[in-house]
This record gives sequence, structure tokens and C-alpha cells, in this order.
Amino acid sequence: MNKHGIKLNKNLGQNYLIDKNKRDQIIDFGDITKDDVVLEIGTGIGTLTIELAKKAKKVIAIEQDEKICGILAERLEDEKIDNVELINDDALKVEFPQFNKIISNLPYQISSPITFKFLNYDFDLAILMYQKEFANRMDGKVGTRDYSRLSAMLYFKCDVEKLTDVSCESFIPKPQIDSTVVRLTPKENNISDEDFKIYSKFTKALFQHRNKKIRNALIDSRHIISNIDKKVVKKRLNEIDDSEIEEYLKMRVVMLNPEEILFISQRLYPIFEV
Repeated sequence: MNKHGIKLNKNLGQNYLIDKNKRDQIIDFGDITKDDVVLEIGTGIGTLTIELAKKAKKVIAIEQDEKICGILAERLEDEKIDNVELINDDALKVEFPQFNKIISNLPYQISSPITFKFLNYDFDLAILMYQKEFANRMDGKVGTRDYSRLSAMLYFKCDVEKLTDVSCESFIPKPQIDSTVVRLTPKENNISDEDFKIYSKFTKALFQHRNKKIRNALIDSRHIISNIDKKVVKKRLNEIDDSEIEEYLKMRVVMLNPEEILFISQRLYPIFEV
């Protein structure tokens, strides 16, 4: 970086891992073989990329910063590494080529949208580094401060396992918070695409008001589910003649587990039809 006059911007998530032991540990977690095609988001100057390429069949490396991408291309050429497909683009906008594993030190500012994007692809496992607080929310337990839309969305899609913490001292520039390496392992598809689409809308609507009662949260965030009028939603909720659903409507959002959110989303979705 000194050679090329690069100054990193931590506001853009440019916190580069400089701890060799942690780098090697992350790669080991991926259990990479010569049959694997690995996706890496936010490659930086190739701290992970080069070592991944030595073990994998191929690495798909996506880096948005044009200058950083050029430096990595130069490093790959110098090391005579020819199994890296280097993509200079925004990972949130580009369509990913086919891959079966994801290993990345993710840019922190896109942690949430890029994780949700991963869920639209088939893969065997993902080894991902997040800010520690974000990782805690990924595996948040019902009723706790960490329970969130993120926790609920991941529940039906993959198992979340926190593997190791990484000190802020392991990066340049040093971030203000420690990081955590997480393994995501996709679950068998136990929910239809249509049901998950409805569940996603309800989850987003509910967690806009995580401490409110279900009834009020749905009324206040009805626009996320459909374009229905507020008065119509209130009227239809008041007309419900189902004691089980009525009890759920009195509960606070943060106290519902994902299975219960799925249940009420399936039962209540017709109410939101315009």
C-alpha cells in the first residue's frame, strides 16, 4: 500500500486483515479442496485471495475500488496465479458467477444487504467475517437485545455458527469494534418460495417496531406488506374471530420466534389483500 500510495478509508469498510494466523484460520475453516469455486467479496489487496487461490479450483474475487483492484491484478500476475476471476464492480449489483463456497472479510457497511443477497444463491458453506455486534444479531435468541429481523430471516435459510473472534488490533486501519468469523451452512428448503416471500414482508414490517405489540406493528408498517389503507387493516384485525391469532396480536414482536412469525404471516396475509 505504501508502494502505491494507498490510504484506506474505514468509512468505506476498508479495514484490511494483517494477522497471518487469523487469515490462515479463516481459510482452514473453509476446508477448501481443488473442486471448490470460492466467492470472495471485498478482496482488498489480496490477503485472502492469493492463499485461497493456492487451494481452490477457482476464486471469484469482487473488489469495487478500481485502484485496489488494479494492485491485486498486479500481485496475481507477479505470483503467476491464473485461477482468479477478478471482477471490478459493486458486489450488491453484479450477478455472481457460479460458486459453491463463500469466504470473505466483508466490507462492514454492506454486511446486511450482501448477506441477504447470498441467501438467493445455492452454496455449500460460507465463512464470513462481520463486526462482532452484527454477528451476535445473526444468531440472536428470541426475547433478547440481539434478536432481530436478521436473526429471523436467517433462521429458515441457514445454520449460523460463530467460530472465532478477531481483535480490532488485527486490522489496518484499526476499527472501533472487534470482529467475529461466522460459518453459514444452508438448510434444506423447508419453506416454499411464496411462503418465504410473505414471511419476509411480515418480518420486515414487524421488526420496524420490535418492542410494539403485533397488532400495532402490523398497522404501523402495513405499507411494507401491501398498499392497503390503514383504516381497512384496523377494521379487518378487529373482526378476527380466532382466539389463537387474537392472543398473538397481543404479544410483543420480540417475543415471537420465527416459526410463530411464519404461522401468523400465513394466517394474516389475506387481511392485507387490497
